[in-house]
Order: sequence, then C-alpha cells, then structure tokens
Amino acid sequence: MLDILRGLKSLVKLSHVQIDSSIFRLHYTVTVICLLGFSLLVTTRQYVGNPIDCVHTKDIPEEVLNTYCWIHSTYTIPSAFWKRIGIDVAHPGIDKTVDPEERRYVRYYQWVCFCLFFQAILFYIPRWLWKNWEAGKVAALTMDLDLGIISESEKRLKKKLILDYIYANLKHHNFWAFRYFFCELLALINVIGQMFLLDRFFDGTFLTFGIEVLSFADRDQEDRIDPMVYIFPRLTKCTFHKFGSSGELEKHDALCILPLNIFNEKIYIFLWFWMLGLVGLTTIVVVYRIALCASGSLRTYLFKLRYRRVKPECVEIIMEKTAVGDWFLLYLLGQNIDHMVFKDVFHDLAKKLGYRNKDMSDP
Repeated sequence: MLDILRGLKSLVKLSHVQIDSSIFRLHYTVTVICLLGFSLLVTTRQYVGNPIDCVHTKDIPEEVLNTYCWIHSTYTIPSAFWKRIGIDVAHPGIDKTVDPEERRYVRYYQWVCFCLFFQAILFYIPRWLWKNWEAGKVAALTMDLDLGIISESEKRLKKKLILDYIYANLKHHNFWAFRYFFCELLALINVIGQMFLLDRFFDGTFLTFGIEVLSFADRDQEDRIDPMVYIFPRLTKCTFHKFGSSGELEKHDALCILPLNIFNEKIYIFLWFWMLGLVGLTTIVVVYRIALCASGSLRTYLFKLRYRRVKPECVEIIMEKTAVGDWFLLYLLGQNIDHMVFKDVFHDLAKKLGYRNKDMSDP
C-alpha cells in the first residue's frame, strides 16, 4: 500500500511558491492521493485476491458462476441480520427467500474503483481552475526573492519591479482574488456533494455510516447490527437459472464470498471521517473569507498579526487605500519572499500612498 502511495505522490507535486491555503491543499493533495491509491488497491489481486468466490455445483462451472454473480449482482435478506447466527441463520443477511421484494441487492462493488477515481478528479478540479486563473502571477512577482543569497543590486531592482507593479495595479486584483475564493467555495460544495453522491451510491446508508459505526459498540448485543457488515456484506446470495436435461427451468442458489468488501468497509469509514473533517475545516475557511471581504479592520488586524516586522502605521494606510484583492496578493507575497524584502517593499508602498516618517527602520 505504501509503495502505491509513494508512486502516486509524484502525480501531485507542490510548488515552492504557495498560491493557496493549507486547507485548500488538503483537497487536491492528500485526498487525491488517497482516492487514487484506494482505486488502485481494490483492483490489485495481490492484496484483494478474487473479487468474488461463489460456492458452485457440478452442474455449473466455477468460473461461469463467479462471472455471472459478479456481473448480475448478489443480494442479502435485511431481516436475516437480526436473527441468531448459527441458530436461525448460517451467516448475517443469509436466509431463504420467501418474498423476492425482501432482497437487498449489492451492486456497487463493480463500480467502487471507478467511483474512487471519479472522486479524485472532482477533488482536483478546484485546484486546476485556480492554477489556470492564477496564471503564475505570484511566482512571477516572487522573482527568487525567497532565496537568502542574492546581490544587493539585484535585490533593489526586483523590489522596485514589485513595488511598481503593485502601485500601478492598485484595486485591480479583486476579480483575481474572488476567483480563488470561488475555488475554495467550490471545494466545499464538492466535498458536500460527494457525501450525498456516496449516500446515493450506497442506497441511502453513507451519510449516517460513521455515526452507526461509532454507536455500534454501545448498543445491546441483541439490538444491534454491525453497520460495516450490513453495508459491505462479506457473504451474499446469488440465484442462477438454467435449463435442465429435459428442458425444465432449474434454479440454483449459491453463496458468494466478497473479499473485496473487507477493504471497502475500511476505505469508506476512513473517507466518511476524512470528508466530514474537510467539510468542517473548509466551512470555517469560507466563513473566514466572507468576513475578510466584508471587514477592512479584520484584514488590517490579520496583517499586523502575521507580519510583525512591518510598521503598524504602514499597514493601516495601505489597508485604507487598497481593496481586498490587493490585500490577498500582498498576503501571498509575504508568504513567498524573504521577510526583510517584504518589509522594505511594504514600507516603500506606504510612502507612495502618503505615509510620512523619517524613521523607516524596525519599530
């Protein structure tokens, strides 16, 4: 498993220039790597073995029965999960079928690998959009000023270029910044939408899956069903019809083992908690962005808190004369260039915007 994840790590390379938040990066790095790794895992026989093994009779070849049950799906009897194992029924969910309407068909296992791969693509879309909309602006303005070793003449020239660009384009970065905020909102919509998609995929059982697993141990022995076994049954039934030697229709019931579900239950309980955590963290980020757009004083406070080397007076005058898009660009620049260089650029920008003070040294 670790070899698979190491191989996928190269697919999601992080640039040394940061153009987004750490929470946003969780969506397109850790989540995408995990989903692609899980997708490969469930298709690898080295770890899973045969995806289905059915108890066959002499009249039906083993490969024929396995292939048929894999393609046409298997089923369990929900009422049999409540019966006593070894007394009333042989296995959880396995019982004789009186009414065909009682059957709960298990169809998802054929599509798990494709669903996981599709989920990985959806998680990467907000990153792809922002990378194209950002268009390398922050990297172009950084100009290797994040390196400690650089000549003073080159440093002065690059600081002047940054200063001239920011001053010439004041209040022209709002649309650029709002597109990033939209990508964060899209990431939140995506993860919530995927939870509902998986709930539909598993016939309305995924949204409460984690809660059921947590509460399973607290229930009485006679009044509980293992939610992992219910949603991801290890043993199911399959009905195969064929004509007998005299032309009469014969029905063969088979028991089918689904080794793949041992992995599926672990994968989806991890995804339930992971996606729930992403929803919580990303919701906080989206609310935070809304507050930033609405409150100039909050932007000023955060800048003072994050960049303590910059004079508070300089921060106040720049925040008064710039918009939220300029704040976002300056904030990203501060994360990507040397702190002393950023302080000099910020102080020079404050001078251009009307700040007057003979002492521009550190406060």
